[in-house]
Amino acid sequence: METAIARDGFVLLPGADMREMLLRHGSLDDWDVFADSWNYLKHDEYMADHGRYRRRRHAVYAASAGQGVVRQAHQPHYQTRSYNPLNGGVERWFEPIEPDIGDGASMRAVLACCHHVFGAMSPDVRDWHVEVHQFRIEAHAGMAGQPTPEGVHRDGVDYVLVLMVDRTNIASGTTTVYGPDRGELGSFTLASPLDATLLDDHRVYHGVTAVEPLDPALPAHRDVLVVTFRDARVPRYDPHFVPAGEPAA
Repeated sequence: METAIARDGFVLLPGADMREMLLRHGSLDDWDVFADSWNYLKHDEYMADHGRYRRRRHAVYAASAGQGVVRQAHQPHYQTRSYNPLNGGVERWFEPIEPDIGDGASMRAVLACCHHVFGAMSPDVRDWHVEVHQFRIEAHAGMAGQPTPEGVHRDGVDYVLVLMVDRTNIASGTTTVYGPDRGELGSFTLASPLDATLLDDHRVYHGVTAVEPLDPALPAHRDVLVVTFRDARVPRYDPHFVPAGEPAA
């Protein structure tokens, strides 16, 4: 796992392989309840494109070698506009992930797994700032949903996990990973529960194509869990920070 990420900047894991890895770090006994919680997400009210296709909840954790992964007081999500030109530059206060979901077996397994993998990738980092996002992207007749409305991007962190939870009546949603020169490194579709990709955010960009309903008469959505790990020593509120290789605004 770590070797593949170090070599390529990302790795794609089919659901069966991801399940096996998660079970080394915990239990998925509450997976049905965990997945059902996506039915209770709130609309993202910060969409600069005025889209109503995205629902989400958010939580922050701290991860360290001594204490493991511990949930923190609710706080905003923030990205500079250098990383998110559409919605960046402001504190975004999303509804918190429900306590029983954020501390449930499935979430704990995911977080412990990420801590193990990303910690091994950066053994010099003792303390991590961890953010967890539940996303539902909806699509309707005449209205596509945008999983990455900011386009091809990096998240402004160290490492990213994107974990498929559910796809219902959805076409497309293809993920493409790019190198620093924006050359394509790989393209795939997370299609089944627990399909996942892990990314080195310093080395690669990623984007996901718009989703549309297979049957326009029926509800359609794409549910994913996104987990980001950032070295806790790195400030996140520096408005003048420009990611390496990108021009200043």
